[in-house]
Amino acid sequence: MIACSIQNIKKMYGGNLIFERISLEINENERIGIVGRNGSGKSTLLRLMAKIEDPDEGKIHWRKNTEVGYLEQIQAEMNGLTVYHVLKSAFETLNDLEIQMQEYEEKMQDTLENVSDLVIQYGEIQERFSFLGGYERDAQIEKVCRGINIISLLELTFQQLSGGEKTKVALATILLKQPDFLLLDEPTNHLDISAVEWLASFLNDYPGTVVIVSHDRYFLDETVTKIIDLEDGEAVMYETNFSNHIKEKESRLLKEFQDYQEQQKKIKKMREAIKRLREWANRANPPNEGLHKRARNMERAIERMEKIDKPLLHRNKMGLDIETADRSGKDVVRLEDVKKRFEEHLLFENVNMHIRYQERVAIIGENGTGKSTLIKILLQSQQPDVGTVYIGNNVKIGYLSQHVFQDINPTKTVIEVFREQIAVEEGRARYILAQFLFYGYAVFRKVSELSGGEKMRLRLAQLMYEDINTLVLDEPTNHLDIDSREVLEEALENFQGTIIAVSHDRYFLDKIFRRIYWIEDKTVYDYDGNYSWAREKMNDNRIKRKEILDIRNNSKQYATISQPIIPVPSKNKEQENLLEQIEKLEQELVTIEGKMEKTMDVDQLMVLQKNKEEIEQLWEHYFLLIEE
Repeated sequence: MIACSIQNIKKMYGGNLIFERISLEINENERIGIVGRNGSGKSTLLRLMAKIEDPDEGKIHWRKNTEVGYLEQIQAEMNGLTVYHVLKSAFETLNDLEIQMQEYEEKMQDTLENVSDLVIQYGEIQERFSFLGGYERDAQIEKVCRGINIISLLELTFQQLSGGEKTKVALATILLKQPDFLLLDEPTNHLDISAVEWLASFLNDYPGTVVIVSHDRYFLDETVTKIIDLEDGEAVMYETNFSNHIKEKESRLLKEFQDYQEQQKKIKKMREAIKRLREWANRANPPNEGLHKRARNMERAIERMEKIDKPLLHRNKMGLDIETADRSGKDVVRLEDVKKRFEEHLLFENVNMHIRYQERVAIIGENGTGKSTLIKILLQSQQPDVGTVYIGNNVKIGYLSQHVFQDINPTKTVIEVFREQIAVEEGRARYILAQFLFYGYAVFRKVSELSGGEKMRLRLAQLMYEDINTLVLDEPTNHLDIDSREVLEEALENFQGTIIAVSHDRYFLDKIFRRIYWIEDKTVYDYDGNYSWAREKMNDNRIKRKEILDIRNNSKQYATISQPIIPVPSKNKEQENLLEQIEKLEQELVTIEGKMEKTMDVDQLMVLQKNKEEIEQLWEHYFLLIEE
């Protein structure tokens, strides 16, 4: 059954056409992703579907009684409430029933008359409250909060939150409402990797229709079965996921280009025939009117012909080629036994990192684990509480912050900001900025008017001409459309220096990075492989750590039951030492397994296998000692 019908809609802003003649049908329970370049109208289409704006032409029809949920609808009206009460507001009917139950409870306490009638009425309301899931409401709130990782925000007021935190709370509220039609505009932008994976799983089980605007390629593949591609003011529907839509789009464009060429050949032949007919007609004496008539008929046939527009096979993309300064030394950064806390909150401790020349290193972990803080320690803009940071010889760092140009004068123009960092003449600056899609008058726009993606492109333009050999990137793909992400990935692959990045874009992590530092439980784990490989190993380590923790808890419980008064400090100390040795051996195993996967040398493989077996035997020995 059709849930939403879009018929010939058109939208313009300030005289600029966003799109026109768009017609779509979205059925119930479909999973649809909307993709396109920045500025193609993705968010505009979502706002029209959410009834926040009206189309200039055309109509959007909804199935009767359809409840629509849109990510941005909550953010302006909830100031003054705590996050818990904002989330609770998603259950409007249950909240009304709860108030009625409280009123009846007060009446039953204050009067002895008609108590039996009040009890019956109270029971009916309570039964409906229970039937609608009222007693599971807090459990639902906790489930979503844990998934998006906002449990720590529940007691804060909404106005105390950062922009990213408000977006996460808004997303949680919309998910709790469970509308029939869910519209999500870049829902993964402020989520860490575990939250993105949880959201994908949640949406796959969602009982309604879901429409998503996103630049996260893995997320789209995991969640949608149809793609709407917005390009040049037109929308094309593909009955597949994101990755397959790319192949189908290429095939469609190639077919359109072939059809265009065939039509152009046909028109050219017809025009040549028209020219010959007229020449023959004029040579005749008297001029042959019949030939002139045939020529006019052929001209009319060309005019009546529905012309095929020439498809653009190669569109303008951001031109990014980051130059490398003189190479750095072999050792770029070393951290030894680093520890960092904020007040009473420990972020991480015993951190050891060794990053070498031309390595591609990513730092990942949940929000709040200290990824950006670790980056700042590497940049030496923050000092560790304990430990040492060594920066290698001739290391020249270029830094891309996720909050790019946050503190800059908002009245400055694009070209002024660029030339402050890169000393070039205006003509040269305009040429460079054009490579980053800032054409003509766009270079005189104020920085405050730029979108997040445009600010990121401006900063990348500066980085391209800075004297650097080490790139430090904090969420570089945020706000970039898919085309720009692909250009960035290609530039990073060709970059001859060292790259250190924080990112939650799993596709980006898998494509570029071959070493992962994963922050979890105040520890930084080192994995010699891409994200997917590190995730598999991390899951294995979690299982092992849980087994060790269970043994530790059982040992403590046994000691408490059998000897509640006499302490045994020497035994506990011995167990702690064994646990530390086991964790070190696990790290060594992870490193050896990574080397074994990469090497093609048989002799080296045999040595690594022998080392692995020795470490595994030692691990089993320590493990058995703990069990004793």
